[in-house]
Amino acid sequence: MVQHAHIDRSKVQALMEREKALFAECHPQSQALHRRSQESLLAGVPMHWMTRWPGGFPLFVAEARGATFRDVDGLEYIDLCLGDTGAMTGHSPPAVLPKITEQLAKGITTMLPSENAFWVAEELQRRFGLKYWQFALSATDANRFALRLARAVTARPKVLVFNGCYHGTVDEAYVSLVGGEARSRPGNIGPQVDPTLTSKVVEWNDLEALEAALAPGDVAAVLAEPVMTNVGIVHPEPGYHQALRELTRKYGTLLILDETHTLSAGPGGYTRTHGLEPDLLTVGKPLGSGIPAAAYGFTEEFGHRAQTAIQPPYADTGGIGGTLAANALSLAAMRATLEHVLTEEAYERMIALAERLEWGVKGVIAKYKLPWHVTRVGCRVEYLFRPNPARNGSEALAGQDPDLDPFIHLYMLNRGVLLTPFHNMALMSPATLEEHVDRHTEVFTQAVKELL
Repeated sequence: MVQHAHIDRSKVQALMEREKALFAECHPQSQALHRRSQESLLAGVPMHWMTRWPGGFPLFVAEARGATFRDVDGLEYIDLCLGDTGAMTGHSPPAVLPKITEQLAKGITTMLPSENAFWVAEELQRRFGLKYWQFALSATDANRFALRLARAVTARPKVLVFNGCYHGTVDEAYVSLVGGEARSRPGNIGPQVDPTLTSKVVEWNDLEALEAALAPGDVAAVLAEPVMTNVGIVHPEPGYHQALRELTRKYGTLLILDETHTLSAGPGGYTRTHGLEPDLLTVGKPLGSGIPAAAYGFTEEFGHRAQTAIQPPYADTGGIGGTLAANALSLAAMRATLEHVLTEEAYERMIALAERLEWGVKGVIAKYKLPWHVTRVGCRVEYLFRPNPARNGSEALAGQDPDLDPFIHLYMLNRGVLLTPFHNMALMSPATLEEHVDRHTEVFTQAVKELL
């Protein structure tokens, strides 16, 4: 039996206080800007989740290029957060900038189609295997519109999601399991209705619970990431996706796959890499290299049914769409991103870099006999401070470490490496270098030595 190394929690807390002091000392300009922003921004930040960055205040960024950025204090960082997938292309990729600039001069939005619209749709057809496509400005909207269409087509009221899931700010997804019972998710801000009235929730990888929830025949659609990502990576067990597809078809339920994070798996996301067959698919964040853009696609059969459900007199007032959706700038950015940045060749290199980081972290964990593990989906890597991978959302949530998670993040940040907060995720971009990955492993090793 392996004897795991012991980590003194009081030492973690003492090191964390040291790191906070170091962070404040090294970032006087960011701290000054944060104080000033208290007078105009709620909690001093433009988006409320930015209050969760460890350190007491967020960094203010001056410039980002490729896989690095510089803050207002002049410090340089390796960016392994990459906007939590929004900049998976790297910041301002050179192949996209001329296309964006060109489109800016031609016009940004007209409420009319451009040739780029069908080019992007045809490329998404090729990548994901779905016939028809529509566009939005965020994955949240893409998911919201997909769910509306699913309910309209099936005439069923319910949506099924998985405990611990995240699909942006879609109301139906803010439901969780508490003691085996569905409840509004903790922290759910001002829900318009109790989400247990609109949604069912089961644990990921629990086929018995899934079938029991689908059997009554009132679920319009299952909304799922192919791999859970927002509570730490939780993979499907062998055969789970096949069974999920079989059960949804058995009970007449549509299957919507959200590839916004799992686009890390390859050019066609986890869906193409693993041969999945969703009825609908949503994707956002990196599609436009940082320009707001998202898409949702569906099978030919569903497309015909959806078109019937959208009555022409109400095409603009039926609850689907947006004035700026499918604008010319977003579509130009999507075309350039798909054509020149998120290519087959780029993914080969990005995934190889992720494997390099994965093995680097695994080597440190093994060397120091730590009860931790590392997991990966394509070019997305996470390490978690628990011995075994989680099987579902409850296990993943229970395995989060409120001491080590922020400590590792801040320790890395103070030494020039930015991870995604809340669950210490590292993402590779086409601009990421081996030296960036190796610097992460070097700093991770330093952190472990200090902890022990």
